[in-house]
Order: sequence, then structure tokens, then C-alpha cells
Amino acid sequence: MMRAGLYRPVHVKTLRSQKLRMLLTHRKLLQSKAIAVENDLRATLRNFGLKVGMVGAAKFEARIRELVETIPDLATLVEPLLIVRRVLREQIAILHRRLLAIVRNDEVCRRLMTVPGVGPVVALTYRATVDVPARFRKSKSVGAVFGLTCSKYQSGEVDRSGRISRCGDEMMRAMLYEAAHIMLVRSTKWSWLKAWAMQVARHRGLKKAIVALARRLAVIMHRIWVDGTEFRWTRQQVAAAA
Repeated sequence: MMRAGLYRPVHVKTLRSQKLRMLLTHRKLLQSKAIAVENDLRATLRNFGLKVGMVGAAKFEARIRELVETIPDLATLVEPLLIVRRVLREQIAILHRRLLAIVRNDEVCRRLMTVPGVGPVVALTYRATVDVPARFRKSKSVGAVFGLTCSKYQSGEVDRSGRISRCGDEMMRAMLYEAAHIMLVRSTKWSWLKAWAMQVARHRGLKKAIVALARRLAVIMHRIWVDGTEFRWTRQQVAAAA
């Protein structure tokens, strides 16, 4: 099977990318645990008619203590979870500061962050996932590797396209989707890329436009990395560079 070429070479990530991925994974794990603790506190207190309501992470603990201050036995039960949540949030902040320091000193990440919607976490996730940009001969191949291209079904005379394949790196796919959502929904600064995505949204709906934009973001970020350039906000800048 080896001589017949049935096996394809698999890219083994560099040690640095593996360490960056470890940082990102641990940060995400702690975040999920902290959110799980908060949701559990909200749900259990609701059983006693105590509603936490809309409150930020910074004021969450104070709000819980305010709700249970007149019920000593409940205060005793929620205290261990509040301690665990506080420790989790402290460690998340430590990991996030480390992440920001790495991004600040990384020239590739700084250029990737010129793309609207792409922040430090998305940029570092992309850098750690792609690892070596030269392993992609074409930038368009990146979208397929991240599972953002349509799956194909072919049988006899049947040849149809389905939903996105969702193969490849799930974390990277989620980060690109989040960046695309931020650009379309939250970002107020206009660009040729947002104009293109809004046109897709008018014809095919917002969700499909976000997926299409996420796929295009993956391609553009790879091109920026390879060319050593920054994001160009207007069509004129793109044409001039071409």
C-alpha cells in the first residue's frame, strides 16, 4: 500500500504550534468550566425563587451573595462553588494575559489582526492551526481543510452539494465563524469584504452568509500570512496590490 501511494503524508505540527494549541485548549477548558459553574448556580437558585438576572462576570459573585445573604443554609451551599469559580476566573485571566503577550510579540498575528473581526484569540488559533502556511499550495484549500466547504454526494447520475463538511479542526472553524459574525453583526466599520458578505446575506440569508464569510476569512488570512501584507479595506487597494 505504501508503494502504490495509497497513503498520503500527514503534517506533524511544530513544537511551538503544539504549545500554543495547549495554551488555547486549556484556556477554553477553564472558560467552559467557569460558565458551567455559573449556569448551575443560576439554575439551582431559581428553584428557590432567586433570579440572578443579567449581570457581568465581575459582579456575578456579589450578586449571588446578595441573593442568599438572608438564607444562611443556602449561603453555605453556594460558597464552595463561588470559591471554585473565583479560582477558575483568576487562572483564565493569567492564561489570557500570556496569550496577549505572545500575540503582541508575534508579527504574523499582528498582521492577521488587521482583518476586521479577527482578535488576538482568533489570530493565535489560526497561527497554531495552520502552523506552516507553505503546506497549502493554494489559499483556497484552507477553507476545505477547516470543514467550511460544501460536502459532495455523488452516486451514479446523482451529483449534489450538501451542507458544509464540518471536517477538520473544530476550534478553528468556531473561531472563524465567530470572527465572521462579529464583522457582519457588530462591526460598524465598512469594508469591501463586509459589503460582499451583506450581498450574500440578502440573497441567501444571514447564517449562510456568515459561513461563506468564515470560509473567505480563512483564505484571506492565509494570503496575508504568505504575502507578508495587511488587510486592504477597499477594492482600490486590492486592485493596486494585484
